[in-house]
Amino acid sequence: MNGFLQRLFTKKKSASVCLIGEVNTGKSTLANRISKDFLGKEMSSVSHIAHETRELVKLEHVDFKIDGGALDLTLVDTPGIASSIDYKEFVREGLSEEEAIKRAKEATAGVISAIKYIQEVDVALVLMDSTKTPFDQVSLTLLGTLEMQNKKTIIVANKADLPEAKPDLIKSTFPQHKVVAVSALYGSGMDNLYNQLLEVAG
Repeated sequence: MNGFLQRLFTKKKSASVCLIGEVNTGKSTLANRISKDFLGKEMSSVSHIAHETRELVKLEHVDFKIDGGALDLTLVDTPGIASSIDYKEFVREGLSEEEAIKRAKEATAGVISAIKYIQEVDVALVLMDSTKTPFDQVSLTLLGTLEMQNKKTIIVANKADLPEAKPDLIKSTFPQHKVVAVSALYGSGMDNLYNQLLEVAG
């Protein structure tokens, strides 16, 4: 069978990829960037309010094609991970106390579902805000959980376009992991991320 026919009849490898990390690290922005790059449409709503994504958002059959390979990708945007959720944060954003308590309950359930879901995925993209130091308990605990489960992991040092960003600090803190610096908002570094994802998941 020649090379063309082999590519035509060879089934693409399927891979499930979740975006996970603390609140407001840019998970939904990155999900939208990937979705627009390969499908031409956005996937998730983006908001400055913490815990805007409170349920898993799944996009199946993303035709992930780049030079050197292709994947049938299932992309999952997960709720932001937090060690505590204070309903008063939502009150300060203008919600009534009743609405804020409801939102906090939903956010708490979302955190639990996100942590549970990582057992089911092939690759975890762990989002970190590169303008902040990486020595926080949430990221350390999350990475420890992934390591215990032997999950393929790529750390995405997001917001690398900002002047205060320190993606090299994240790289030196977690030398055992692949770390890719990107700006999900502006698209810089995405080609590198896509190549790393293909290498890890392919």
